[in-house]
Amino acid sequence: MPAHLRFRPQPDNRLAFLQSFFQRPREVGSIIPSSRFLERRIVRCAGADRARTIVELGPGTGGTTRALLRAMHPQATLLAIEINRRFVHLLQGEPDPRLIAHQGSASDIRQILTRHGLPRPDVVLSGIPFSTMPHDAGRAILRAVHAVLAAGGLFVAYQVRDRVELLARDVFGPAETQVEILNVPPMRIFRWRR
Repeated sequence: MPAHLRFRPQPDNRLAFLQSFFQRPREVGSIIPSSRFLERRIVRCAGADRARTIVELGPGTGGTTRALLRAMHPQATLLAIEINRRFVHLLQGEPDPRLIAHQGSASDIRQILTRHGLPRPDVVLSGIPFSTMPHDAGRAILRAVHAVLAAGGLFVAYQVRDRVELLARDVFGPAETQVEILNVPPMRIFRWRR
């Protein structure tokens, strides 16, 4: 990546994140974006440096997105699927050509990959709040992720609560779990390999 893109100062989108939380708390799920400590841990858990196709579900204002882009291979692609139109607009302002910001539902991951001509992803990351969505909607997203992941691919979900692990047991089996305490609130990171 050219140096002028790599070291460009990033906008402070905390206000947009906070406003969106108050407007749609079930979609946003947290009052502030992820800490840099959480972002780094997620990138390591996902093996982002080795993946060629990554899908991020619920990227919000793009903190984790930018961390992924910094770690990714120059020829890799990151598809960010976000339901919040305001967040998609912010993501579309990112200058990195490896990023595709798409407004849509995580449950439509297969159709969105096809629309953008992308192969099965090596990694799918999710920050969407499974604990605030209906049970059936959460299970539908998890089944859709499992169906598109490449063989040996990773699904990484970072959540405040453990509901995603309960919902995913029938789909992915037991999860590897970590906790990042240097985040407000502390975040659990669940990882499955397909």
